[in-house]
Parts: sequence; structure tokens; C-alpha cells
Amino acid sequence: MFKRENTKRIKIGNIEIGGSDEIKIQSMCNVKTDNIEDVVKQILELEDAGVDIMRVSVPDEKAALSIDKIKNKIHIPLVADIHFDYKLALMCIERGIDKIRINPGNIKDFEKIKCIANECNKKNIPIRIGVNSGSVDKEILKKYDGRVTVSALLDMVKINVDLLNKCDFDNIVLSLKSSNVTMAVEAYKKISEIYNYPLHIGITEAGTLYSGSVKSSVGLGILLYEGLGDTMRVSLTANPIEEVKLAKEILKSLNLLKSGIEVISCPTCGRTNINIIEIANEVEERVKELKTKKYIKIAVMGCIVNGPGEAREANVGVAGGNGEGLIFKKGEIIKKIREEEIVNALIDEVKKMI
Repeated sequence: MFKRENTKRIKIGNIEIGGSDEIKIQSMCNVKTDNIEDVVKQILELEDAGVDIMRVSVPDEKAALSIDKIKNKIHIPLVADIHFDYKLALMCIERGIDKIRINPGNIKDFEKIKCIANECNKKNIPIRIGVNSGSVDKEILKKYDGRVTVSALLDMVKINVDLLNKCDFDNIVLSLKSSNVTMAVEAYKKISEIYNYPLHIGITEAGTLYSGSVKSSVGLGILLYEGLGDTMRVSLTANPIEEVKLAKEILKSLNLLKSGIEVISCPTCGRTNINIIEIANEVEERVKELKTKKYIKIAVMGCIVNGPGEAREANVGVAGGNGEGLIFKKGEIIKKIREEEIVNALIDEVKKMI
């Protein structure tokens, strides 16, 4: 696995993306943008959960007029999602937005695109060309018998990159999202061979918490393993907190997240003589309260067959016995305890590491 390192570096507010930088996690508010108090509350909760960038929808003037008020109360970059009305983008730029996302199928007029690009250039604000399979231009679809294809998505990107480049604008991020995993993966791979702009990756309209988590994990996992992606969003029909949690788990599983606490646990079998399911779930729930910039791995294993070996690879772990457990730290047994003491013992060891 590698990270595409020739990517153009882009600044979004107080962070940078591109090059060999770590992948940044993005999410989107699901409350009305002009409801400033609720938006700020949600963003602050998501900051605490580990989000790096937040996006808000800007469907009207009331939303655009809220941007500076939101910005003043949060600590991470804010992206404005613009559809149809270019004037809303200009209002957001005036109020300190950190990035603009435009859906190319919804703003077609060159002069309007030029207005946005000129104002973004003045303030070094990047623009994401956010192509979705659901908003491919009808004229492009005609070339492909009315069907959305990888080539249709690529055409949308190329046309709009050319438009921005004609405006002397090169501060660009690209995305080509589809709810079809294989289409999204192929489109991102091909666009990465054409441009060196940073990529915002995601599987759009992935679905509800369970099915959407599966689809997003598969699609994003493939892209990340291929070294693609500079920012990512897990799109779920659920609380945005769940998007951030899953994004972090995907990054952890590929060794791309260098901070936070990872819990691994065995699937249990007939050899297990402790309630490993209950213990693992409780440990996972308890570590959510712990904040750390270190990477800490906890192993919750049910028996002595794989337990000691897996626990040895973790910072701290337990291998279950008959109503008891052996606590390991860096592969060394430090104590034997009763089953009911296991969770507290693991959490206490983790706290010592933080």
C-alpha cells in the first residue's frame, strides 16, 4: 500500500491536504444551516469525535448569511455546498468560508463559474468539483445512451477543470462519487492518472447505518489501499457521528490513522470460558471516553490458543481462561484477574499510557 505523493498541496482553512499528508476526515451537517445554534453544536460534537473538515448546505440566502456566525464558533475548516445559485457562493466567500464545493451539473454558465473562481483566487479558497452520478449533464449522458458511466463522470470532471483553468484557477479538489462501488473505484483510479489534484473520496448515497457501512468500507478501503484519497467522507443515512466513527475505523484497519484507540477481539468459539462478547463491547464503549493523540491497540481474546499471541502484538490485552483472564502489556503477563475485573483492568492500563 502506498500514498500518492505527487498530489498538489491545497490549503483548506488551517489545514493542508495533498502530498503525503494523512487523509483528513470530512462530514456534513444534517441540520438547517440557518439554525446556527444547532449547527455549531453538531460541529463541536463532531470535532470531539475526530472530524477534520465540515460541510454545510447553502440552499438559500439565510444559509449563506449564517456562515461567518458559524465560523466564529468552531475550530475546523468549513465547506459550503453550492447548487444552482452562484451568488450564494459569493456570499459565503465574503463571509470567510474555507472551501467551496460546486456540483458542475447544476452551475453551467461560464461567466458565473468565472465569478466564483475570481473571488476564490483573491482569498486562496479552493473549489471542489464534486461530480455525482446523479447529476451528470444530460448532453453528456446522450453520448452514453442515457446511462451514467465511468466515462461520463470523467467527462464532467474534465469539462469543469477546463472551465476553472480558463479562469486562471488551479486551486482544485476533485471528487467523482457514485453509489455504485465499482464505478466509483474505477472513476477515481482513472482520474488520478489524468490530474494531480487532491481527491475527496466517498461512496455517495451509500445507505443506512448497516448497509451503508458495508458499502462505504468496501469502496473506501479499495481506494485507500490503492493510495488514493486526500479527504474522505463516509455517507450514511444516520447521525454524522457515525460517519466519523466509521471513517476512523476504516483508516485504522489500513494503518492510516496514527492516533486513537483500536480494539481488536476474537469471534469466540467453544473454547471460550468468559463472556467475551460482553467484555469486548464494554471495553469498546468505555474507550470512547478516552482522548489521546497516541495510537493504542487493545486485544480482547477469549482463550489461550490465539490470545497470548494476539495480545502480544497489542499495547495491552487479555487472554481469557476459566472465569478469569491474563492481562498482557507489550506481550508480558502482568497479572491474572477474575472475569468481572477484566474491563476495569484494561481501561486502567490504557489510562496509564495516555
